[in-house]
Amino acid sequence: MIIEGIWNQVAPGVFQRRYDPLDISVGAVLGGHGVTIIDTRNNEREAREIIDEAAAQFGLPIVAVINTHAHYDHTFGNQLFAQQGIPIYGHHRIPAHFEQFEKPRLELVRRSPELEPDMDWDGVQVTPPSHLLEQPCMLSLGGRDIRIIPLGAGHTDTDLAIHIPDAKTWFLGDIIEQSGPPMFGSGAHPMGWPGVLEFLLKHIQPGDVVVPGHGEPVGREFVIQQLHCFEQLAATLGAALQNGTAIKDIVFPAEVRALWPADFLLEAAKDAYAQLPGAQ
Repeated sequence: MIIEGIWNQVAPGVFQRRYDPLDISVGAVLGGHGVTIIDTRNNEREAREIIDEAAAQFGLPIVAVINTHAHYDHTFGNQLFAQQGIPIYGHHRIPAHFEQFEKPRLELVRRSPELEPDMDWDGVQVTPPSHLLEQPCMLSLGGRDIRIIPLGAGHTDTDLAIHIPDAKTWFLGDIIEQSGPPMFGSGAHPMGWPGVLEFLLKHIQPGDVVVPGHGEPVGREFVIQQLHCFEQLAATLGAALQNGTAIKDIVFPAEVRALWPADFLLEAAKDAYAQLPGAQ
């Protein structure tokens, strides 16, 4: 059972901690002489909590950070790790995503903090990974082999799958979510998302542990279930696009509406329509 607020061992030498706000999954992969942290949360203060609590729990230096994807709640703590000289690994498209989505949102909230009063972004310096990955690779970090696979466009075009082979464990960021429905907007590609899950399911084996970006660990069957919903969503959006249906007139299947509320589906439709050839 996952208990929020502590480091939970999900596989030998692999831990997840669920942080509020937003129930963010932070991973810790232990090697013989160091810890690799997966995702850095929302600001410098929250990143400091990760560093302090990992030190207290594991007693090992942090040797690397991996960003599952570019969104603010998973990367805005990067600056503190970078200041300490810790290498940060991430998808090669993260800098472009930052320029298009995260920086404008940060600047808007700084100008008008009443728009998102819960965000503590005064001191945030948007910090891309120091090591940008375009091809799958196996890294030995802190004495532990970690496989990193850049994925096609799904939740964003910056998603990574992080696989710890000897622990049969995957960190997938927001490609999979358990404590709430997967989210759209900020660079989501709902039409490509099913293909990403199909690719992952060729590699995720029965019995493997899958840590989502939000929520408790799941297994391969959960990924299959979410794939089925994404396939229905993509089929509905594809038909609407082909028929020239207005977004407000799209009728979604019951199973899709059971997973996603209406405002999420509106965002998914906006994303799909915006990605039409020639769309502005």
